[in-house]
Amino acid sequence: MSEALLSVEGLCVEFSTRRGVARVLDDVHFTINRGETLCVVGESGCGKSVTALAVLRLIAQPPGRIAGGRIVFDGRDLLKLGDAEMRDVRGNRISMIFQEPMTSLNPAYTVGDQIAEAVRLHQGLSRRAALARAAEMLEAVGIPSPAQRVHEYPHQFSGGMRQRVMIAMALACKPDLLIADEPTTALDVTVQAQIFDLVAELRERTGTAVMLITHDMGAVAEMADRVVVMYAGRIVESGPVATVLGAPLHPYTRGLIACAPGRRTAVPGQALEEIPGTVPSLLERGAGCLFADRCAHASAICRSTLPPRTEPAPGHGVACWLHLKEGTR
Repeated sequence: MSEALLSVEGLCVEFSTRRGVARVLDDVHFTINRGETLCVVGESGCGKSVTALAVLRLIAQPPGRIAGGRIVFDGRDLLKLGDAEMRDVRGNRISMIFQEPMTSLNPAYTVGDQIAEAVRLHQGLSRRAALARAAEMLEAVGIPSPAQRVHEYPHQFSGGMRQRVMIAMALACKPDLLIADEPTTALDVTVQAQIFDLVAELRERTGTAVMLITHDMGAVAEMADRVVVMYAGRIVESGPVATVLGAPLHPYTRGLIACAPGRRTAVPGQALEEIPGTVPSLLERGAGCLFADRCAHASAICRSTLPPRTEPAPGHGVACWLHLKEGTR
């Protein structure tokens, strides 16, 4: 559990636009240990999904490019692999569940054929054996009558069932790392809970490490071993989930926790708290902390100098001048 499976070191990703070059990831560092769940949280546009795509080398080039850093998976830097070597990793040793299953599944092929495709490609099974594996995976993710449904098409499944199909597809090759990018988007609350429970159960059963990208702070509290908080392409806080949620150090982390619906006070008509302002343009990063204009505690140094990352407790890191000035909280 303590051995690093994935280490992302100084990752920078840029996108060319008509207005200039936007650095959407800037000096991103984190690790995922074997068998653990790391949750990545933050507002829309903070770089969570781009981080996942960069790990799988799925950044469209152009307009994007990985401008620097290392992505070390099981001792190999993925950025140095050839295309054929990367295809062997992608979908085999690292799999991904995307946000919207209906756009990820091909409507012209049965779900069984789509699950079997990865197994045949990476493990060399015959079509019959691969379809049998597909039926086993549908059963593993809780889809009834798998032997029958393996021959059905995506439109014959509900939204929640399609997401289960995506999970079955991602786990068919028994990957070491599963990346789940907002896997419950557009699903109702009951189905969301079922999907999160399923991912947690499969992790316990298979030992697969999970990188979960989510807005749901409740899911973070339930599922994560460690959490990474991202803002405007940078990691502002990271650490064990109980520490980060129980004693957050960065004002942005505190704001996210305060905004969670479960934190709402029982006062009739009480509105949810909010973080004032908007995420700044990534075309004009400036020299200081990008959260300064939205932070009630910002001072001159916050606007002029990027705060360094410190680790006030083992494994709990934060990048904030407020913490450096006031000491450990």
